[in-house]
Amino acid sequence: MPRMLRLSSAPSLAGSLIASLWLSCAATVVHAEPVADVHALAQKEQQPLLDTLRDLVSIESGSKDIEGLNVIAGRVADQLRQLGGTVEILQPADIYRLDDTPEKIGPAVHATFKGTGSTKIMLIAHMDTVYLKGMLKDQPFRIDGDKAYGLGIADDKQGVALILHTVAMLQKLNFKDYGTLTVLTNGDEEISSPGWRSTITKLAADQDVVFSFEGGGTDGTLRLATSGIGSAYLRVIGRSSHAGARPEGGINALYELSHQVLQMKDLSKPEQGLKLNWTVSKAGTNRNVIPAEATAQADARALKVSDFDALEKTLQDKIKNHLLPDSKVELKFEVRRPPLEANDASRRVAAYGKTIYQELGMSMNVAEKATGGGTDAAFAALKTKGAVVEGMGLSGFGAHSNDAEYVQINSIVPRLYLTTRMIMDLSTGKLK
Repeated sequence: MPRMLRLSSAPSLAGSLIASLWLSCAATVVHAEPVADVHALAQKEQQPLLDTLRDLVSIESGSKDIEGLNVIAGRVADQLRQLGGTVEILQPADIYRLDDTPEKIGPAVHATFKGTGSTKIMLIAHMDTVYLKGMLKDQPFRIDGDKAYGLGIADDKQGVALILHTVAMLQKLNFKDYGTLTVLTNGDEEISSPGWRSTITKLAADQDVVFSFEGGGTDGTLRLATSGIGSAYLRVIGRSSHAGARPEGGINALYELSHQVLQMKDLSKPEQGLKLNWTVSKAGTNRNVIPAEATAQADARALKVSDFDALEKTLQDKIKNHLLPDSKVELKFEVRRPPLEANDASRRVAAYGKTIYQELGMSMNVAEKATGGGTDAAFAALKTKGAVVEGMGLSGFGAHSNDAEYVQINSIVPRLYLTTRMIMDLSTGKLK
C-alpha cells in the first residue's frame, strides 16, 4: 500500500485530489483475490463439464419424447449417484393439466446430499428441450472457437451440466458444511412444467436459497424477477346456416369472436408489466356456411400474481357484452407460470455474487425487473421465504433455434467458481 501523504489542515483542491487518488489506489490494492484452490479446481473442471455437455446434447430429449427423457434422466441420475447423492428418478403423480398438456409427462431426477451444517440449498435445471426427435443431426455438439454448439445446449443442458460439476467440485474440495444440498432436474419445463411444478414448490418451501440454472444470457446477468405467463382461451358458439340462401338463420360465431377480441385488445398496461395479446384464431369450416364456432387464444404476461387475477376478472366482465345476443361466449384463463418477484433475501445473495465476480476482475449485472420470459424459478418462490436467484447458468445465445444455439466456453470457469463459492460461503455463514 502506498505511504499516505501528509496533508495540511487547510482544505485545498490539490489536497482533495491527492486524497481521492490515495483512496483509489488503496481500494485497488485491497481488492480481494480469488480463492486459489477453488479457482484452480474450476479451471480443471472445464473440460469434464464440456464432456458432460457433449453427452447430454447427444441425447434427444424433447418435452414429449418420453423415451429420450428417460435416457437423459438415467444419465444424470448415474452421475449424481457417483458423486455420493441419494438419488431417485421420479415419475409425475400430481399433474396440473393445461390446455396443451400431453398425455404423458417426462421424469424428474431428485438428489440429496447430506452435510454437517444447517443451511439448505437447492439447485434446479431442466432436461427437456423444445426440439422434435430427429433434429439432432441438424445441430450436433461441436466446438467452434470459444463457443460450444448443440441442440438444447443453452436451454438448458448447460444448466444440468453446471449443477453436476459444481457438486463434483464440492466433493473434490471435501466441502460438506451445508445442511442439505438438493438437486432437481425436471423434464417438462418447456411445456410449463405441468408435472413438476408442485414438486418444485414443495421442495423449495423450506430452502434458504434456490439457485436456478437457466442461462445468464450473453452477459451472465443474474435475474431476481421473471414474468408470469398466462393464456386466455375464447370460444364462441353460434349457429350454422347457408351463407347464400339463408344467412339470417345462422348466428355468425366469427362476427361475435371479432367483436370480443376487439373489445379486449387494449387491456395491456405496459407501465406495470401487464401484457395481453391475441395471437391465434380459428372460425368456420366452409366458405358458404355461416360459422357455428370460433375460437381465439391470447398470450398474457404479468409481474404480479394480483395482476393476473384482475385481468381474468376484466376478461370475464367483457364477454358479457355481446354483439349477437343469441351467441354463447366462454372464456378460460390459465396461469401457466406465476411471476417471480425480487425480495430482500434474493437481493443480498445476488449482491454477494457480484463481489465474488469482482475477485475474478469481472463485473456482473443483476436484473430486478422482468423482461417477459418465465421460468421454474417462479414455482420455487411460491412458498419459500428464502432467496431465489435465476440465471446462474452459462452465458449463451440462440435458445430454441435449430442451428445456432451455443454457450460461451469462457463463462464456464467463472460460473463454476461463482456457484461453488456461493454454496460454500452461504454454508459457513459468510453470507447471511
